[in-house]
Formats: sequence, C-alpha cells, structure tokens
Amino acid sequence: MKKFNRTQSDLLFILNTAIHLIILQTVLRGFLLWRNIDLVPTIPYSEIIESFVIGSKFDLIITTYILIPVIFLLLNPKGLKKKYAVMWLTFTAGVVTFFAILELDFYHEFHVRLNSLVFQYIREDATTVASMIWYGFPVIRYFLLFIILTYLFYVLLSKSSQYIDRNTENNSSYASRCIGFLIIAIIAVFSARGTVRHGPPLRWGDAFHSQYLFANHLALNGSFTLLKASISELKGIDNKNWLTKVPMKSAISATRKLLLSDKDSLINPESYPVYRTYHAGNGVLYSQPLNIVFILMESFSAAFVDSMGHHYGITPEFDKLRKKGVLFNHFFSNGTHTHQGMFASMACFPNLPGYETLMQMPQGNTKFAGILKIVNDRKYQSLYIYNGDFAWDNQHGFFGRQGMQSFIGRHDFIHPKFSDPTWGVSDEDMFKRAEEELAKIPDNKPFFAFLQTLSNHTPYALPKPLPVKPVTGFGELNEHLTAMRYSDWALGEFFRTIEKSDNYNKTAFIIVGDHGFSTQKQLTNIDLLRFHVPLLVIAPNLLQKHGSTKAIIGSQVDIVPTIAGLLGGDSAHSCWGRDLLNVDDNGFAIIKPSGSDRTTAYIEGDMILVKQPQLKAKLYHYTIGKRPTAILISDPSQQHKMQYKLDAYIQVAMDSLINGKAGHE
Repeated sequence: MKKFNRTQSDLLFILNTAIHLIILQTVLRGFLLWRNIDLVPTIPYSEIIESFVIGSKFDLIITTYILIPVIFLLLNPKGLKKKYAVMWLTFTAGVVTFFAILELDFYHEFHVRLNSLVFQYIREDATTVASMIWYGFPVIRYFLLFIILTYLFYVLLSKSSQYIDRNTENNSSYASRCIGFLIIAIIAVFSARGTVRHGPPLRWGDAFHSQYLFANHLALNGSFTLLKASISELKGIDNKNWLTKVPMKSAISATRKLLLSDKDSLINPESYPVYRTYHAGNGVLYSQPLNIVFILMESFSAAFVDSMGHHYGITPEFDKLRKKGVLFNHFFSNGTHTHQGMFASMACFPNLPGYETLMQMPQGNTKFAGILKIVNDRKYQSLYIYNGDFAWDNQHGFFGRQGMQSFIGRHDFIHPKFSDPTWGVSDEDMFKRAEEELAKIPDNKPFFAFLQTLSNHTPYALPKPLPVKPVTGFGELNEHLTAMRYSDWALGEFFRTIEKSDNYNKTAFIIVGDHGFSTQKQLTNIDLLRFHVPLLVIAPNLLQKHGSTKAIIGSQVDIVPTIAGLLGGDSAHSCWGRDLLNVDDNGFAIIKPSGSDRTTAYIEGDMILVKQPQLKAKLYHYTIGKRPTAILISDPSQQHKMQYKLDAYIQVAMDSLINGKAGHE
C-alpha cells in the first residue's frame, strides 16, 4: 500500500475524526429517539428520517467547533501529535456524550432540548439539585452508558489513528501543510455555518420541518442549543426586537383594550400603563371581609383531572370539590415551571422572554401591585406555607419584598409524618400545618394564606404506606400520577377538616395547578397541554351566581383580578389579567415556555397563534379535554389581529418591567 505523506496523514486524521464524531452524535440522537419512543407512533417514518438528515447538519457544526484546535495544529511544521489530539477529542466527545445522556430525561421531563434551564438549576442549591437527580433518575445506569460510549469512541479513534500512522511517511513540505490548512479552514468555515446558503448560518428554526413537535426537536443537537443558550447568558437579555414591534402608543392602547373594563380607573396613566383601581362592587360576602386561601398545586395537569373531561380516577377529591365551586376548564399556566406559576399567580405579571427567572433577577425587586398589595391595603394577615425551602427560587426574598408577613417552610416543621431528602415534608404535613395555623387566627382578623404543594415533583418521594392506591396502566407516568393522586388525597383531607371550621363559610378558596407536564400529545409547536391546568374557585354564594363551569380562556395573571372581584370594593393593582367572573368576551391568554425558548403564544377562543423566533407564526384551531387536537389553519386576517395583540402585550409589559413601571407608586 502506498504510504501517506505527513500532510496527507494529518488531513486524513481530521476527516476520520469528523466521521467518528458525526456517527457518535447520530447514535446519541438515536438514544433520544428511543427514550421518547412514546411520542413517535403518530409521526411518519419519513419525517423521523428527515430529522436525522437535518440533525447531521447541526452535528457537523459541533464537530467543526471541536476540531478547530486540531485544524490550527496543521500549521505545526512537525505535524499533528495524534496521541495528544486523541486525548483532546476524547475529552470533547465525552462532554458531548455527557450532555446528550443528561438530555435523555431532561427532554422526557420538559419536552425541550438543553437550554438555559440547565443554568437555572446550576444556580440553585446544589445539594437539592443533586438529591433530585440522584433519587429521581437512573444515575448509575446513565453513568455506565457514558463510560461505555466514551471508551468506545476512544478505542475506535485510537485504532484508526494508529493505522494512519503506520502508513505515513515523514516527508512533506511546509508549503503543502499551509495549503492543506487553507483548504481545510475554508471547509471548516462552511461546516461551522451548517449550510452553504447565502445569508445567516444554520439556526435552530431550520430544524422545524414538520408539524410534529418531537420530529422538529429530534433534528436539533443538544450541545448546539446549550451553546446558544450559554452565549445568550453571557450577552445578557436583548430586548431591542421585543420593544420595537409596535409603535409604543399603539401598543399601550391595544394592551389597555385587552385588560381594562368599565370598572377600571387608571392611576397615573402617563407613568403606569396598567396600574388601576378596580371597582368591584359588592363582591361575594357583604357583611364582613372575605378570607382567601390560595392553593398552588405542583404539576396538577388538566390532562389527568376527571373534571376536565377524563375518566382516570386520579383526582377524586378535586372532582368532589369542583361541585362546590366554579371550574375554569380552559385555563392555562403562564409558563412551564413553578417559578413562573408563582410570580404570575401572585404578582399577576406575565412570563416574558428573557425574564423567565424573574424572582431571582434584579427586575424582580419591583414592588408589584398584586395580591399582597391588595390584602395589605385591607389590613389582612398574610402567611405562606410550603413543604420546601424558601431559598429555592428566592421565594422568601421575592415575596417578602412584596409584603408577605409570615413564612413557614420545611425547617419549621417539627416531627413531620414524612420528609423526603430532596424537597421537604409531604403534602399532608403541609396541609396539616395549614389547618393548625389558620385555626390560630382570630375570627375578627381577615387573612390571606398561600399554600404550595410539592410532593408531585421528581423524585416523587411519598409516605409509606401510601394512603392511596398506586396508579397503574400509564407506563412511565405511573409514578408521577401516583404522586398526583396522593397530592389530590392530601387536598381532600385538608378540606374535610377546614369545612368544619368557623372560617369556612367566609373564605374563598382558589385551587390551581402551577403548570402541567409532558404527555404523549404535543399540541402545536408550544406543546399546549403542558400549560393546561384547572382553576377552581370556591366562595360563598358563587355557584348560585355563576354556575359550575366557565369555558372562558384565562391564565394565571387573571387570578388576582378575579380575587379582587370576590373581595368587592375598590382594589388598586397592576395586573396583566382580568376578573374572569366579570368579563363579557371569550377571554385570552398569553403563554411562554420556561428556559431560553423564546416561543410565545396567544390563545383566544378556540384558536391559538404560536410564534417562534426566526419562523412564521402559525395559527391553529384547537380543542382540549378528552380528545385534544390542533389543526393548522389559514386565516390571514385573524392571524394578523392575534399577532398584533401578542406583540403589543409583550412589548408594553417588558417596557414596564425594564423602566420601573410594572409595579405601583
């Protein structure tokens, strides 16, 4: 066999390495497909194949980045030191493999590729995060998979490198090395773009080739999306595009038209676009102040609640309670993590692109005019009872700044019935403590209590023996749904006790899910069912006045104005929602996933407009309930109207947040 010269040998080594890296990333994409095989049955095989073809372009970009140091070593007159190059390449291939294995359950849990959520968890308490991973996921199995794949890559690359070396002669001119470097550098420039087209390089939007969300996500590369998220983190938030979509005066006018009713009076409208007094009238309890108990249920997805059109038997207690109040069955969380559920529900401020972790950001120091302002203005006693640690998500700092008076968290429970090593005490412990604390409040002292559950969260640590029958028949979701059934049971136990108290008949109860979770149905490119949650309002005289079910569209930013309506009288607030019990249209909701995914959506009636950066907006007709569907439709006029409202709303909210106009005087 004819020997290679040194330049040819080094070029062949680079080509050989690129092939190994592409194959590795293709195998890793196959593992992601296998881990989420439950999402595949409705997707045509041709689209899965196309996902792999498109994905190879993203793989090529990562491959090129990895090879850059090796390419520059071509300029070394003595040639590549392949032994050291193999060490570098094995290390970087190991990093890619590590993130791909991490992504197997990350995607399964959140239905998004790696993004800024990774950094959000890194910034949180390391002990809690490590405990959640250790107890919630097959760490040992994944570690072994990581070792095997990385070792195989090393062995195969080393063997092929040794073969090339055995067939190499040390005879090439430096001029040939420079020419070789120039050629490979030009190729690398195009490879790093992922495309030879004129204009921008390959972008994540190029992966969206299908009407099936998983097929689109499968085409992406987790290392690519994480790298882009890292760059965005370093650059900070770029608001320019969001703040110039609509002339500001027109945007404010459109937003006020969405939010204001004839019961609203703006306060200092030149400075605060939506700060207003809501003149609610009599409310639901006229003779004395109405107490408020607000219950935020962890991962309480509408997709598994019988009252929302299903027959699974997972939420029997909630389904009994819904007969005592008004159920909103077309209600949505503003985000897909508890963090957004908390500030949207309590501060009634929307989940905005770039501000998904608002409670931890400097802008979160804003004095929002939400529920705590309303109840503090009325001299209510306020308390926050939670299974976990208030340091998580900066809950104590954020809600303390908003005016919350008392906090009872995991470290305040003495001899709880059950405490898991990750998050804290069980839901029944939390509700039992709530019963005790509410019983201590004098009858003449109105109160606002915020109760937050946690047991229905990875790793789903529950008391033994369980007071409920474990869920079966849902495959991998059995454990999650068992935790949901347990949380529902704890909710029922709380109400069985609280209904006997003197305060029950003068208290309004708000029960809502903080967000949903991933299911086999991925409706639209925003995965709509992850946002669909029930909202149940139980209050004196409410059923007689409003009936048992409301199909109006709403989201968590509507909860505080709705409470203001129940309280009656005048309430000053700066909420980005409305009183859902007193609107005369079909309602609307604006939602956005957590993390660095900039996808936003506007829901109105039976239509949803989904806007992804770099892609044209898509309009769908959707249904939710027993048989959820989403059908892409063409209605340019309606699409334009909905896009305008979405742009105006986000623009005004973001401008208000940045410029100190989102709160109150």
